Amino acid sequence: MKKVILLVSMVLFFCSVKSYSQEKGFGLGVMIGEPTGISGKYWLNETNALDFGLAYSFVHDKSAVSLHGDYLFHLPHLIKSELNLPFYYGFGGRIHFNNNSKSTIGARGVAGIMWIPNSLPIDTFFEIAPVFNLFPETSLQLDLAIGCRYYFK
Repeated sequence: MKKVILLVSMVLFFCSVKSYSQEKGFGLGVMIGEPTGISGKYWLNETNALDFGLAYSFVHDKSAVSLHGDYLFHLPHLIKSELNLPFYYGFGGRIHFNNNSKSTIGARGVAGIMWIPNSLPIDTFFEIAPVFNLFPETSLQLDLAIGCRYYFK
């Protein structure tokens, strides 16, 4: 419970800082879901970015540390709204370090939606990512997260 309170506190802190929104640079924050942990994003240009996560899985009976990285494509005008709500999709990989069990390596697809406020250096996101585990055996898992990142100048 203390970990959940700490993560929620970090999200609220990142979301309360005032400055200017960004679709460039490096952002760091938290993601809550499966798995829960640290989320980072580095914009390569206005529509492409690299993201990563270092997190811990609380859902499965075998808890695990998870590390993932993705290459993302953003479609900023797909959703017609006054809000800045780009849809994104991409691909990448994930390593799952299981406690007292076999670790897995897999390919990851990701799709999500972001909200980028005009007056804050943050983004908030919701994403879903099917993971096709390749080693040591094939299986399918699903990552699902909401989060918030602060962008550094």
